[in-house]
Amino acid sequence: MADVDQLEQLSSKELHDRAVKHAVRHGDIRFLWQLLETIPAAEAAAGDLGESEVDIKYVLPLLDDYIHAGDGKIADVLRPLYIQYLAERT
Repeated sequence: MADVDQLEQLSSKELHDRAVKHAVRHGDIRFLWQLLETIPAAEAAAGDLGESEVDIKYVLPLLDDYIHAGDGKIADVLRPLYIQYLAERT
């Protein structure tokens, strides 16, 4: 298991990349789906309410957001999810 203090030192982008890479490598569809479900709320928390409403209605924009979930304010909002996942599984 990864040390939470060490994970806290990583950038949000690095946390995203590590969590997604681990999930893909291990076929952890549950985590990837959880991430997809969490992105609209993260966008709203990051101040992008219009984007979060669109994602709830359309799957393709949601998949695009999945690709960019390691960028900017959204990645910062998702940090706890990435840290928890990596701490429990790496």
